[in-house]
Amino acid sequence: MNKAQLIVALDVDTFDQAQKLIEDLDDSVDIFKVGSQMFTAYGPFVTRYLQVRGKKVFLDLKFHDIPNTVASAVKSAVSLSVAPGNEQDFAPLHMLTVHTCGGHEMLEAAVKAADEQAKKLKVKRPLIVGVTVLTSQAKEDKLQALVLERALLAKRAGLDGVVASVEEAPLIRRYCPKDFIIVTPGIRPAGADVGDQKRVATPQAAIESGSNYLVVGRPIVQADNPKKSAQAIIKEISNSAFLG
Repeated sequence: MNKAQLIVALDVDTFDQAQKLIEDLDDSVDIFKVGSQMFTAYGPFVTRYLQVRGKKVFLDLKFHDIPNTVASAVKSAVSLSVAPGNEQDFAPLHMLTVHTCGGHEMLEAAVKAADEQAKKLKVKRPLIVGVTVLTSQAKEDKLQALVLERALLAKRAGLDGVVASVEEAPLIRRYCPKDFIIVTPGIRPAGADVGDQKRVATPQAAIESGSNYLVVGRPIVQADNPKKSAQAIIKEISNSAFLG
């Protein structure tokens, strides 16, 4: 991956709100995050809507259960890559999350299930990234060590990368391969309200720390002009990549 990419989190209450946001950002944003709020309310309908529009979906459900249950959930997620009709622009599921605290056996089961289901359905396997520590958790003395431990666990289990804050990204970059993906939430442009996030960063800081994907929610979703806000962040990403 040559440069970082923006992911917009569809953390809104209704599909109408999500639809308007997707339409407003259609020319600017390629990847959208569907989390537990949207998926619980509407199931796969939102992901299908995005995929039919040719958009990439980051399914952020943080699967965490016994290995067999997670494997079954991942199989179902991979099945979302199959177009329900004859849509020409249908985009396969791009990425999904599991929680690293589920342990090595669970993570391996998730990867195996994804590989097998993708092969069976003849679709591209989505990237699987492991959630390390939520960015809403406050800083602690041993937090970086814990995140690195979970990142290395994810790597050994065969995951494609992890979700981690900008503060841990440089450490992960030091000990993991270049192609190991880092997804960074808690991105806030300079001067933006941090909300309930404790470990936040600007787009530039995240890129300089080695992040591949920057997840942005409220600074775009709650903006008076979401498209303008998204384009400003994309510009900062491009400028940071150029300077780097």
